[in-house]
Amino acid sequence: MAMNHSPETQSKLIARVKEVTGRDLREWFKIIDNGPSFLRCEERANWLAEEYRISRGYSAAIVREHERQRTWR
Repeated sequence: MAMNHSPETQSKLIARVKEVTGRDLREWFKIIDNGPSFLRCEERANWLAEEYRISRGYSAAIVREHERQRTWR
């Protein structure tokens, strides 16, 4: 699975995260921070998809956004 969506696709996925998954980004970021310590983003995305039964596209977008925002903290 590709972890890099186009910027347009990434924005569209992030805008719909709460509607599609029932959780907002803040909740997903907390889940990622408290989850297993994977070294690779792809591993985190796969874990989210499997553990929380969300699509791989949304899990990849959430992980990518988490990484992007983490670098700005």
